[in-house]
Amino acid sequence: MDQSSGDSGAAVTAQRANTPPQGAREAVVLVHGIWCGPALMAPLATRLRRCGFQPHRFGYPSVRRSPAKNAALLRDFVAGLNAPVVHFVGHSLGGLVILRLLHDYPHQPPGRIVLLGTPLAGSKAAKRLGRWRLGRRMLGRSTEQGLYGDGPAWGGQRALGMVAGTLSVGLGVLLGASGLPGDGAVLLSETRIAGISDHICVRASHSGLLFAPAAAKQICAFLRRGQFDRHT
Repeated sequence: MDQSSGDSGAAVTAQRANTPPQGAREAVVLVHGIWCGPALMAPLATRLRRCGFQPHRFGYPSVRRSPAKNAALLRDFVAGLNAPVVHFVGHSLGGLVILRLLHDYPHQPPGRIVLLGTPLAGSKAAKRLGRWRLGRRMLGRSTEQGLYGDGPAWGGQRALGMVAGTLSVGLGVLLGASGLPGDGAVLLSETRIAGISDHICVRASHSGLLFAPAAAKQICAFLRRGQFDRHT
């Protein structure tokens, strides 16, 4: 019982340490996925702005650099914002870059994280694509402690929510994900690991998570309260 109480107290202390101060200007850094660019995050940025946040779109070379190298670029980007509160929203590979940032450079401004269809447990579709020479060229360095699921373990340093899609339409279906629950590229089972604060599903494909109003609504809810909205 004493051990349980100690763990609970530590968890509360960690949560308070990463709770945005009242009245702070809350920035949100949007990190795109593989084969994309920051322009694809524009519609989501507009919705987050309407929710009262200050979005910033981060662009990075998703296949020419490893998640670790891109995390270093993200560190410099965040430092340049000079914001007292910085939340993160990452789509697919972008989520792995965010978690790598917090692993390698843990002293970041307080804030919360929402990931959209990020294969935290490794991507079956990426592994299958990597069997072919062309596929390996397409994936580039994104698989270096990244899409294959061999990155650093998540330690639960701050509130982390996952929005997963359930509309199975996309490349993953052609690579062996057909018939399994997922968003067409990432399986639902691949979006679950220990240490996640909350997990919710919306009816959207992998790319559709960026444009679905339901996903944007859940992102806003989690960034505000540290949990998703299940009341509507």
